[in-house]
Amino acid sequence: MTRPAAVIAGLGSCLPLRRITNADLVQEGLNTSDEWIRTRTGIRARYRVAPGVGTADLAVAAGRAALHSAGRTTAACVLVATTTPDRPCPATAPEVAARLGLSGTPAFDLAAVCSGFLYAAQVASALLTSGTFDSALVVGAETYSAIVDPQDRDTAVIFGDGAGAVLLERGTTADPGAFIRFDLGSDGTHSDLIEIPSGGSRRPRRHGDTSEADHFFRMRGREVYGQAVLRMTASARTVLSRAQWPAATVEAFIGHQANQRILDAVAQRLLLPPERCHGNLRHVGNTAAASIPLAMADAAACHLVGPGARTLLTAFGGGLTWGSAALTWPAATAFHLPPEPRPPQGEQHE
Repeated sequence: MTRPAAVIAGLGSCLPLRRITNADLVQEGLNTSDEWIRTRTGIRARYRVAPGVGTADLAVAAGRAALHSAGRTTAACVLVATTTPDRPCPATAPEVAARLGLSGTPAFDLAAVCSGFLYAAQVASALLTSGTFDSALVVGAETYSAIVDPQDRDTAVIFGDGAGAVLLERGTTADPGAFIRFDLGSDGTHSDLIEIPSGGSRRPRRHGDTSEADHFFRMRGREVYGQAVLRMTASARTVLSRAQWPAATVEAFIGHQANQRILDAVAQRLLLPPERCHGNLRHVGNTAAASIPLAMADAAACHLVGPGARTLLTAFGGGLTWGSAALTWPAATAFHLPPEPRPPQGEQHE
C-alpha cells in the first residue's frame, strides 16, 4: 500500500576549493603523520574554505545545485542543518533562501550536529506529508575549520568543510527517492562528549576573554566511538523494523562519514557487505551535517546505486543525537557547484 511521502527530486553538493591533504597538515606543524591519520580514521584529505567564506556561501551553492538537479527554481521552504552558522544570530537559512531568490519563503536553521541532516529531512518530510508545503530544500552545511583548533590532533585531522542538499517534493512511497521511515533519538546526559564549552549563554564570550581553548570544538574520541557504534546500530535496526525491511534486503548503506572504524563496525553489526556500503570519508573527512547528503551526491554522480534501491542512512552527533532513515534511492542526477561568493551588502534580497 502506498502512502504520501517526501521524495528526493534533486541532489546538490559544494566543496571549498582548497584541498588539504594529511601531508599538508603535517607541513602546517600538526604533531601527526599521514600514516597515523589514515590508520585511525581512514581520511586522506579534507577541504577548507578560504578566508571570508562562510557556511551560507556553501549552502547557497549546494542548494542551487539541488534545484538545478531537479529542474526547479523554487522551493516552498528552506531548512539548513548546521553547527557552524555564519553568526549566532540571525539564522543562516533566511539568507540562503534570499540568495536563491526565495525571499518570503519560510526558512530556518536546525542544530543537531552530525545528525542534523536526518533531523531536518524528518521535519521537512512531516511538513510535506501533512500538506503544509509541497516542496522543501534541505541543506546540510558546515565550516568546521572555523571552530576546530588547528593544533588539536584529535579534531583537526578529522573535520572538513562542505555542503550537501536535497530538494524534496511531495509524492508517494512508490516513487524512487521516497523516504519510507525515520528514527530519531537523543541523550543529553552525555552532552559533554562533543561540545564547544563556551560562547553560549551559560559561558558567553566576554571582552578580554583569554580562555581561547574553550571556544574550540572538543570531542572525547574514545567515548564517542562507543556511543556512535551503539546508537547508529540500534537506530538503523529500529528504522529497518519500521520499514519492514530485513537487513539482508538493504541494497545501499550510507552512514555518517565520521570515522572508517565506526562505519565498518556498524556495517558489520548489521551484516551489510562492503560492496553495499558507500561513502567519501577518505576524500572529504567528517563534514558533520553535510556528511550524508555529500556522500549521497557523490554516489549518485558516480552512478553507484540504481533508482529505487532500498537505502539505509544513519548518523550520530553531539547532543548526543542520532537518527536513521529508510528510503529508496532517487532517480535524480547530482550536481556540484563551487562556493557562491556573497553578494555586496544590500543586493542579496533582489
